[in-house]
Amino acid sequence: MAVSFTLEKECPGTGARAGILHTPHGDVPTPVFMPVGTQATVKGMSPGELQSIGARIILSNTYHLYLRPGHELIRAAGGLHKFMNWDGAILTDSGGFQVFSLGAMRRIKEEGVTFRSHIDGSEHTLTPEKVIEIQEALGADIIMAFDECAPYPADRDYIKDSLARTTRWAERCRAAHRKRDQALFAIIQGGMYPDLRRESARQLLALDFPGYAVGGLSVGEPADLMYEMLEATVPLLPRDKPRYLMGVGTVDHLAEGVARGIDMFDCVLPTRIARNGMVMTRHGYLTVRNRPFADDFRPLEEDCGCYVCRNYTRAYIRHLIKANEILGLRLTTYHNLHLIASFMAGIRESIINGSFPELYRELKARFGRGKED
Repeated sequence: MAVSFTLEKECPGTGARAGILHTPHGDVPTPVFMPVGTQATVKGMSPGELQSIGARIILSNTYHLYLRPGHELIRAAGGLHKFMNWDGAILTDSGGFQVFSLGAMRRIKEEGVTFRSHIDGSEHTLTPEKVIEIQEALGADIIMAFDECAPYPADRDYIKDSLARTTRWAERCRAAHRKRDQALFAIIQGGMYPDLRRESARQLLALDFPGYAVGGLSVGEPADLMYEMLEATVPLLPRDKPRYLMGVGTVDHLAEGVARGIDMFDCVLPTRIARNGMVMTRHGYLTVRNRPFADDFRPLEEDCGCYVCRNYTRAYIRHLIKANEILGLRLTTYHNLHLIASFMAGIRESIINGSFPELYRELKARFGRGKED
């Protein structure tokens, strides 16, 4: 089997669990946050820097790599691992979210989705079979079935038809998948309707995929509604297979996802806000580009042991950002990803040693504080 999952410990009283995701490119301790390398690079970070913060798996994007530089070029380079010089695990998403976010630039049919490139306006069609072809060429360890990521809010009848199409596309992806050294995960949809979430899960579970993602969340709905959908869905998923919540990357959402039984997460937020001069701390967010930090010679976070906080001050990093120096945004990116990686490592340790309920209560109390330092 290309990818397998070992469940190590479950936390009584919550859904939290710790495990090991076994991949052809190494073992990945879970729960885990996957940095997003949309264009075959995590913006601002080298592969060595990702390894230094403990990253074992990253995510790349099928839609973007298909359009540029093209999956056949990456196949010729020896696959995505060699192309980007990354020897850890890689997950590629199906491109479904990107295609459906194009709005008027795409047309959905049973066969697939026809859309115009955001780069040059050229017309393309992605079908479940094409998405599998692209991802097999990219050579990721874990690939995702093509799904329809419905908007929020959306009419119940639309969501019902959408999830049925997602199931049919998942069946077609499964039939098209040939590479045995890759694991194909399915994506559960169902909008913000608990019964439709459960129906989507039942349909996809019957197809027996090696892992399951919960998609169509973190798309603008209130956090409590996202948690409700997880509570309707996750208890139906197999204990011995990995569970992946797509598009979630804030400290509070990560903790709440873990508490509901999620093993894997990804999100562009930590790197995106870093490029806007904002850093994450364990107590909220700090917009280091703002004027109050011009003569602040403290590290970004006092008790952080990352390379950035050991060597640079808020004043220096603000200066770099205001001067449009690339190093400034690289430093904020490094710090944010280090913080998320160490946060997830701490959560995992607390599950293993039995202290997760106390940590979870502490985190929930902290979530209510203001977001700006």
